[in-house]
Amino acid sequence: MAPGTQRPAPASGSVVLGVDVGTSSTKGVLVAPDGEVLATAVREHQVSRPAPGHVEVDAGIWWEEFLGIARELGSAALARGSRIAAIGVSGMGPCVLLVDEDDAPVRPAILYGVDTRAEAQIRALDARLGPEEILRRSGCSLTAQAAGPKILWVAQKEPERYALARRLLMPSSFLVRRLTGAYVLDHASAAQVAPLYDIAARDWHAPWAEAAAPGLDLPRLLWADEVAGHVLPGVAAALPGVPAGTPVLAGTIDAWAEAVSGGVRAPGDLMLMYGTTTFLLAMTPQPVPSRHLFPTPGTTEGTSMLTGGMAASGAITTWLRDLLSAPDVGELVADAALSPPGAHGLLVLPYFSGERSPLADPEARGVVAGLTLSHGRGDLYRAVLEAAAYGVRHHLEELRAQGCAISRTVALGGGTRTGLWPQIVADVTGLAQELPRVTIGASYGDAMLAAARVLGADVSSWNPVQRRCEPDPATRERYDALYGLYRELYPATRSISHALARMQEEDSPAPRI
Repeated sequence: MAPGTQRPAPASGSVVLGVDVGTSSTKGVLVAPDGEVLATAVREHQVSRPAPGHVEVDAGIWWEEFLGIARELGSAALARGSRIAAIGVSGMGPCVLLVDEDDAPVRPAILYGVDTRAEAQIRALDARLGPEEILRRSGCSLTAQAAGPKILWVAQKEPERYALARRLLMPSSFLVRRLTGAYVLDHASAAQVAPLYDIAARDWHAPWAEAAAPGLDLPRLLWADEVAGHVLPGVAAALPGVPAGTPVLAGTIDAWAEAVSGGVRAPGDLMLMYGTTTFLLAMTPQPVPSRHLFPTPGTTEGTSMLTGGMAASGAITTWLRDLLSAPDVGELVADAALSPPGAHGLLVLPYFSGERSPLADPEARGVVAGLTLSHGRGDLYRAVLEAAAYGVRHHLEELRAQGCAISRTVALGGGTRTGLWPQIVADVTGLAQELPRVTIGASYGDAMLAAARVLGADVSSWNPVQRRCEPDPATRERYDALYGLYRELYPATRSISHALARMQEEDSPAPRI
């Protein structure tokens, strides 16, 4: 269903609103208790990159876009004689948004693992707390994905701003705070504020809070599907179709909500999210500590996950489209489909924003190997899609090395719409994928959680499998050979990429403080 479209709905009854704040847009969906999508809305935005490795956004955009979407979809509900009975929220993360006593941001929000500014703070925390002890308590090593070192970066690099900071928020908890006044954070998000969260105790580890977040009041922890609070009267007055007292769930990070939308809920289930970044989320019976991936609790009590994410994938295709001045991404996809497996001998490392996992290398850089004058734009576009697929295969090897048995894979996200990208991933990895009927993503998962918790809806049948993507065995030998070269290319070019990364930092203007 295209953004901004609507379809007829029952004349009366309760509906739920799901809103997700993403890296490049905020999406909202209005859903009936049976899972039918009644209306959608989208607001696009951009992040800021004020210095190499710095990726930020003005958090005011999150609230402005939420208000616009809630008004649009609330009006749609009223037009049907319905009311919004519950609100679910999610957002990109883990982000670091520090606010003052009056909840005003003291600086722009720092994004998740694509922001790599806190390398010095990671080293300092490792030296102070001990990397093995951090792994034991937090379940992970400190990397650019961890929010704790970024909080410390603000404290050390921007002390005047940090002196004003009182609370830590992320997109979902920021919306909850504005809507209800509640100061909460879900467990899956909190687990990525390493090293502040104890993954076994499932609580903040107070002795380490002062090491990474001195003086901050940490939020109360809830599960993503718990009601955090109710819409305040003053807020409801500005939102047609949203009554005062409407329950608002605690919410979570977008990938976790997206997994909910695809029915990823049992050990052995794997979500593969095709978006600005590629993200994998595997359900596990219990927490699985990992040096290279990110273990977290799930969205509901008693669940656990092992996750990993690339720093750039869909973002590279957007960059390439703009670079080539392609009028329509469909043309590039069509050209790429005409290029054979291996893109006529092209190989790309997709580390255009460094890499999150499994490498945890903020100084990694993109590499295009094998270019000749005979290559066309379709070859280059296909090679970028294949690079993301090789990254997925690398993650799968790490997951299996950690003992994750994968019995079912669900493909979600905007990158599934054309079919070419999931097919390439299937061919590279040998992994069959289920594609559900609704691919709206995290906002639909938010609505699922809200409907189940507040309306008591049975959401298990909301989003059935529409088709399966099976690997083509004829491509396997070719892709096995290319994947071997892919794994060799990074260590072979690492020192050069690191030297270039340092030059880029030297040549760029100093970050705005």
